[in-house]
Amino acid sequence: MANNQLVCIGTSTGGPRALQYLLPQFPKNLPIPILIVQHMPPIFTKLLAERLDKISQIHVKEAEHGEAAIEGTAYIAPGGYHMTVTHIDGTLKIQLDESKPVKGHRPSVDRLFCSLLEAENFEIITVLLTGMGSDGTNGLKRIKMAHPQNVRAIAEAEKSCIVFGMPKSAIQANIIDEIVELEKIFETIMKHVQ
Repeated sequence: MANNQLVCIGTSTGGPRALQYLLPQFPKNLPIPILIVQHMPPIFTKLLAERLDKISQIHVKEAEHGEAAIEGTAYIAPGGYHMTVTHIDGTLKIQLDESKPVKGHRPSVDRLFCSLLEAENFEIITVLLTGMGSDGTNGLKRIKMAHPQNVRAIAEAEKSCIVFGMPKSAIQANIIDEIVELEKIFETIMKHVQ
């Protein structure tokens, strides 16, 4: 992967609707991959990926263990599995595991974010969309401390959230760079994509 950037999206309650609005806006030639953790049970994540793939220009799929994260593709963590990434020789490889849930969640946004601690040469654009609870805050805090110049953090504004939990938690922790409504998330992400 020539472009050392990636987008990581974490969401829960209201997420499918938000993703259905956001993902179709990305162009087919998007030069980076998108990793998505949506709190959802097994089977439903596969159905969500298939539905989003049909309406999007980019390819949307349920993530598979060991596959490379490539540009123009969005990977949704399968329900019941944590999704993490390893960075080997310039390639991002997706790993799935069934280790214990984090704060009741598997997949966990925190687990995905924490796996990026080793991705030193990557610029990471993180997005926390609508959702209950605080998943994502701890992991985002850790990667922002480790790579302050390389992490951009975007949170969905309360006005467009179904549940203003996950974004609110990160905003209150003072680790968010931009707070925007859902309709502005795409353009906010793209202004950082090179």
